[in-house]
Amino acid sequence: MVALVTGASRGFGRATAIALAEAGHDVVAVARDRALLEELRAKVGPAVTPVVADVTDPTVAGQLLDTYQPTTLVLNAGGVPLTRPIHQQTWQTFSHNWEVDVQHVFHWTREALLRPLAPGSTVVTMSSGAAVKGSPMSGGYAGAKAAIRFVSSYAGEESARAGLGIRFVALLPQLTPGTDVGSAGVAAYAKRQGVDVPTFIANMGPVLTPDQVGLTIADLVADAGKDQAAYLLTAEKLAAL
Repeated sequence: MVALVTGASRGFGRATAIALAEAGHDVVAVARDRALLEELRAKVGPAVTPVVADVTDPTVAGQLLDTYQPTTLVLNAGGVPLTRPIHQQTWQTFSHNWEVDVQHVFHWTREALLRPLAPGSTVVTMSSGAAVKGSPMSGGYAGAKAAIRFVSSYAGEESARAGLGIRFVALLPQLTPGTDVGSAGVAAYAKRQGVDVPTFIANMGPVLTPDQVGLTIADLVADAGKDQAAYLLTAEKLAAL
């Protein structure tokens, strides 16, 4: 059982790598920050293999899938958006998450189908609750995360048409201060509402944690009966979309 996790050095990716390792997987943890990857390996042990790479590089996906042959692929890597309203964005800042999040999911999903991954494999793509609710303070972030959900759905259809037996699932976590992206978003929306960050977080209700996300992904991978194309995840429940 080999699982490959992108963006594994922090946030949801780190928590997912830990949860999958604890569930018995050998985890290939991919990110750009060598020091954080080594910290992860020191915490988890030899079940984690750190790989320093830029997951938006179109050659990296094919190389790593060929090398490690995972049966679980978690596409979590993403950029931190510039938290400003639409008229204070440039096209470059607005499109940042398209260039990072969507491009990386596109390359890896394409390679998963072309290789293809072994029958019974699972590919989890990290979308966001913003794909449903919008996110007016983060440029193209919500649209990028919606595109990831579509890419995952299209890939699932192609897997079924070709009889590949690869399951594609998009996960849409709610906003949380527990990650770099979420923390920036919480701070921006608190300022927009004219309240301090603790007040904004208190008004959010139960807060989703990275550990919850990691455990949820491990459960999705283990439970082939959870075969919906997308799930919304809050601190309170996992709901099929």
